[in-house]
Amino acid sequence: MYRTKTCGELRLADAGTTVTLAGWVQRTRKMGGMTFADIRDRYGITQLVFNTEIDADLCERANHLGREYVIQVEGRVNERESKNPNMPTGDIEIIVSRLTVLNASTLPPFTIEDNTDGGDDLRMKYRYLDLRRGAVRRNIELRHKMTMEVRRYLDSKGFLEIETPMLIGSTPEGARDFVVPSRMNPGQFYALPQSPQTLKQLLMVAGMDRYFQIVKCFRDEDLRADRQPEFTQIDCEMSFVTQEDIISTFEGMAKHLFKELRGIELKEDFPRMTWADAMRLYGSDKPDTRFGMEFVELMDVLKGTGEFSVFNEAAYIGGICAKGQAVYTRKQLDQLTEFVKRPQIGAKGLVYARVQEDGSVKSSVDKFYSPEVLGKLKEAMGAEAGDLILILSGADAMKTRKQLCELRLEMGAQMGLRDKNKFSLLWVVDFPMFEWSDEEQRLMATHHPFTHPKDEDIPLLDSDPAAVRADAYDMVCNGVEVGGGSIRIHDPKLQAKMFEILGFTPEKAQQQFGFLMNAFKYGAPPHGGLAYGLDRWVSLFAGLDSIRDCIAFPKNNSGRDVMLDAPSTIDDKQLDELNLTIRKSSEE
Repeated sequence: MYRTKTCGELRLADAGTTVTLAGWVQRTRKMGGMTFADIRDRYGITQLVFNTEIDADLCERANHLGREYVIQVEGRVNERESKNPNMPTGDIEIIVSRLTVLNASTLPPFTIEDNTDGGDDLRMKYRYLDLRRGAVRRNIELRHKMTMEVRRYLDSKGFLEIETPMLIGSTPEGARDFVVPSRMNPGQFYALPQSPQTLKQLLMVAGMDRYFQIVKCFRDEDLRADRQPEFTQIDCEMSFVTQEDIISTFEGMAKHLFKELRGIELKEDFPRMTWADAMRLYGSDKPDTRFGMEFVELMDVLKGTGEFSVFNEAAYIGGICAKGQAVYTRKQLDQLTEFVKRPQIGAKGLVYARVQEDGSVKSSVDKFYSPEVLGKLKEAMGAEAGDLILILSGADAMKTRKQLCELRLEMGAQMGLRDKNKFSLLWVVDFPMFEWSDEEQRLMATHHPFTHPKDEDIPLLDSDPAAVRADAYDMVCNGVEVGGGSIRIHDPKLQAKMFEILGFTPEKAQQQFGFLMNAFKYGAPPHGGLAYGLDRWVSLFAGLDSIRDCIAFPKNNSGRDVMLDAPSTIDDKQLDELNLTIRKSSEE
């Protein structure tokens, strides 16, 4: 065996024993006639001691060890004189009697430390080195523990883990598919699944009434901090259930994960909020409820009550109250104004009002409003002395609410209200069934075409489909959608009606989803499900701002794997085998 112990398990009780360790050299330092080296593996770091008085040749060899050399040492465990309370192995050291260099290493391009000097692109190029860092390794270990707990919980609830295929047919609704050419079927293509949605519904038809899968999914869409072209879902489906059954089951799973992985016991039921209330109060269908600062609509207070034309012409005026922040300077307020005017937010400006110590209101639009109107503004906002009121307006209510949402989140961050060690969970329910697409000039499914409408709204499918609410639900944690699902349509006639509203001809519906509609003819049970984003759960538990560092080999912001240099071109022989021709752009 190359080792009898790992580099993280030795303690003071092991003093006097002889052990063999193997790992990577973290660093070396020479002090007089002694050389110290730290040896690291996945489990921790142990200090090695080479003493000239004991073995001068061995000490000389140790002086030539470089960073990341792979070595094996044998030696006696000794109590350290200068203990390191910050290391689990900080009470001991190894007095080395034998050293074997198993492999030399080129000097790494960045330091393999928790606080490294490597930038994102460099670390992604050498991800196999980045994974040696404790900060990244701990995320991968957390991910492993989470998947084990997910399996344990779902197994205890009678779920079966069933794999579904990675090569399926393309269904262009929703995000773009990654397509895969078929060599054996010239001119035809597979798609990589955006989710196993239809396949898990077929499993319900098959009688596998509780299914789950920790599954890779693929979407060819623009990337964000919480999005990668390939990601992992905890995908689940259940038969003979209502929305309440599903929410209860998967709220239970969330509580299980918090207890087992974070030591946090969540005893209360998660609150529920309708989509309409979430948009009205927070401007987001995934509101961060770690803090308040809910929106207050100010149309009655500020529209038509003064001479400020921006408000008088607005379709929506809303504000937030930042408690105790009247101390913001003009420079800080100007910075907030520039923040909301960024292209990705798109507001035209920001109005502010400070509540003075005497209760009076000092505003950036003072000259347009009487003190009485400003007093009503303070009252409507529930503002007190020392508070800061921030107001946005616009011609599109929904768009302006989303802008106000970004301002609220920024203020929450500046005020220290978005603590990564505090968790606020809720369910957002009653989503709209459809949303209008300006690009397609038609109604699109808000979630997917298989979502069941709320029973009481089914009559509206003929008269007012835009008003129909879905039997859909999302779980939100700290402003992140960690999972979502719905009750599914199991009635072939209702499913056909849904395709009709979405603009599918019967022929197109049969072409794309005939396999599912045909299966429904053979007795589909009522069913529904949910998919959690594993990457998002791990990043939340680890306190990360991005999901990249909880994925072993992630893509960069351009969807590239800079380590493998993918995607890349393929040679002409492969193109010929696949019956493909590359069409060059006009620029080329």
